[in-house]
Amino acid sequence: MQPRLAAAKALGRIRDGGSLDRELPPLLAEVPPEQQATAQALVYGALRQFELLEAVMGELLRKPLKRKDRIIDNLLFIALFELLDQVSPDYAVVDSAVRLARRQRSWSGALVNGCLRRFLREKEALLERARRQPSAAALLPGWLLDAIRRDWPDDWQAIAAASARPAPMTLRVDLSRGSRDDCLARLRQQGLPADAHACVKSAIVLTTPAPVSALPGFAEGLTSVQDAAAQMAATLLAPRPGERVLDACAAPGGKTTHLWEAGERRLRLTALEISERRIAALRETLDRCACDCRLIQADAARPDAWWDGKHYDRILLDAPCSATGVIRRHPDIKRHRRPEDIERTAATQAALLKALWPLLKPGGRLLYATCSVLAAENEARIESFLAETPDASAPPLALDAGVARSVGWQIRPGDLDMDGFYFALLQKQ
Repeated sequence: MQPRLAAAKALGRIRDGGSLDRELPPLLAEVPPEQQATAQALVYGALRQFELLEAVMGELLRKPLKRKDRIIDNLLFIALFELLDQVSPDYAVVDSAVRLARRQRSWSGALVNGCLRRFLREKEALLERARRQPSAAALLPGWLLDAIRRDWPDDWQAIAAASARPAPMTLRVDLSRGSRDDCLARLRQQGLPADAHACVKSAIVLTTPAPVSALPGFAEGLTSVQDAAAQMAATLLAPRPGERVLDACAAPGGKTTHLWEAGERRLRLTALEISERRIAALRETLDRCACDCRLIQADAARPDAWWDGKHYDRILLDAPCSATGVIRRHPDIKRHRRPEDIERTAATQAALLKALWPLLKPGGRLLYATCSVLAAENEARIESFLAETPDASAPPLALDAGVARSVGWQIRPGDLDMDGFYFALLQKQ
């Protein structure tokens, strides 16, 4: 399959409710291997620029295309992104889009040609008018832009800009089995330049992304792919060898295996995951990292169905959330989230906190984490929990990046080129 067509089909499936993780891989498999990276870059780029492209499309088309002709609409989205990206010559982008459109719908060649040539003639004016729409200027859906502006009145522009940029590929080194310096040396020997992260001791940032098959030590679990902010969870929870530890929402397993490493591979560790589909990926991660862990498929909010009655020293609750802190890594999030989702996830988070707190020993600690930037899922949720839970307190946090909130700590998207994460450490009296 031609990479532009694969990208257009993937974009269409995502607009219809699919996810990048599910929809893109089978389409990429139909593209020649040497062109797969191009197809992936096109669909990711079009999603990152979606609100701007949508506003431009509103001017180029007199009326929306019928649903049965959505492939033409998506080919136009991909072509407009390419013209903005300016990697390929304009004439090549237009010619390819016209030819692909004609193969899908014989009548569409003139329409696509006219739209793209008009865009090239009136590019600056069209973009200027489009960017008058706040959503198009910020590259965020209107409701999400409003929410971020409300929660981050001084930082919303930086958060929006960081969310629109591609994320780096960051690795985690298993420090229980080797040093970061040794891993850096092996990467450079393999022709993979990389740098130590500025504030996370286990993190390495690759200069250019690479397939995991090319990473020295990946197959043996010596290195894993994990954003630097996500790596802070194990450091903050700080499990000690021999302790009984629960990872309550464990898939795909990055934080679970990091806890195992942080506890010198001597924890009594339980990983819990509700999703049957996601538990397969979790098991694969545990096996790759040789993590000795009790794995349970169950709902963390219903401990009567799985808890053995023995209390935990440490609990990690990496809670379900809107994932608004990782849009730069998963730009399809913008197409799927709705305002009502925030209220629903906040209720789920409250239920999980209430259910898991009795499982913690007196003196034990629970780390609440989300990859959200929204207060309703973060500090507001923890403030509410503390008000309802007399034996809970939240010791202040101070990390080397991010900012303190009313309770807990927020890494904003782009802080030291990390994803957006929120952490609150809860102590049981």
